[in-house]
Amino acid sequence: MPTPEPGKDVRQSETPAQREARTPRTVSSRPVETSADEPATGPTQRAVARVDPDALRPVPPPPAVSIRVPPVVSTTSAARFAERAKVRRTIARRQAIGILGACVALAALAWLLLWSPVLALDTSELVVDIEGAGSVVASDKVSDVVAAHAGTPLPRLDTGAIRQDVLDVPGVREASVSRDWPHGLTVTIVAREPVAAVPAQGRSGFTLLDEEGVQVGHVRKAPAELPVVDVPAGDKRTLRAVLDVVHELPVELSPQVGSISARTQDTVSMELRGGLRVDWGSSADTTLKIAVLTTLLGSDAVKSATVVDVSAPRMPIIK
Repeated sequence: MPTPEPGKDVRQSETPAQREARTPRTVSSRPVETSADEPATGPTQRAVARVDPDALRPVPPPPAVSIRVPPVVSTTSAARFAERAKVRRTIARRQAIGILGACVALAALAWLLLWSPVLALDTSELVVDIEGAGSVVASDKVSDVVAAHAGTPLPRLDTGAIRQDVLDVPGVREASVSRDWPHGLTVTIVAREPVAAVPAQGRSGFTLLDEEGVQVGHVRKAPAELPVVDVPAGDKRTLRAVLDVVHELPVELSPQVGSISARTQDTVSMELRGGLRVDWGSSADTTLKIAVLTTLLGSDAVKSATVVDVSAPRMPIIK
């Protein structure tokens, strides 16, 4: 580009091209109109582009969110200490309330089970089950024992003490006591079965004995199905030998025995109801003696006999 001369106007020395480049252009702000059938070209096409109406719809606001604002935390040490103390007191209070509530609930439950009449014993629901043939146990005496505990709640009922009292009832050999919820009680008794009748000492009638020699009752007249035992008073060894023989007798032979006597434990003798006397001897070899006697009674050899001696069972004697 040539340097203008001093004192000469610069614009006078410009070429037409330079003046055109320096002259600012005016841009019209009117939009260019185009035909609907003729697509617009150039920069105008961006100004008149068709806008999607769905894009102009208002966007709904986001859903409201509940924000829990944390409590204001104190910044000073004294305030923090007070807050910790308050929290500890709150926790301690809640624990105390929980413990107190549990204690009240336990106390109420204990009263309900142990002292209230909800589970009290009702003697009308007592069941007494007696096992044993020929039992002489009086069920009313058992009921009297249980009646002493009427109204006691079942959880507090001492079944062991009741069982011991029932064992003291004459004729009871074994007993068990069980609760029958909510108000009942079941007493199961194994009775002592009398196997012999012994003339009572100091009074009339007969004392009934079981196989162990325990007195199970007293009757005025000896039962027809039991043999009458005659042994020296106070001689337990002789009585034991007689009861051992009675216990071993089979059911088909036992009813035929009317009485048994013995002066010593080796001189046991029995009398059958038909009048035949059987000298038994001691309680040894009882099984063999029973077999020999049963065989002889089934034969014609003893029809006219009055005495059968089986004390030596391998050499019986018929008289």
